[in-house]
Amino acid sequence: MKRREELDKYLDLPADELRAETARLKESLFRLNFKLALGEVDAVKRIRQEKKSLARIQTIVRQRELQAAK
Repeated sequence: MKRREELDKYLDLPADELRAETARLKESLFRLNFKLALGEVDAVKRIRQEKKSLARIQTIVRQRELQAAK
């Protein structure tokens, strides 16, 4: 998925769905890192993509918190 498409998708989601997506990404990263440590999978590219997606979601959540505080 292109970066802009992914960002637009996340911007349209409500806060509870963003939290659910954050939890899903954290779980996925945990599993990928575990598999990588065991040598089962070479998913460095996927780990990078998921880390970036997680950072994007956390940024959107933080921006919304700051907007609500104003």
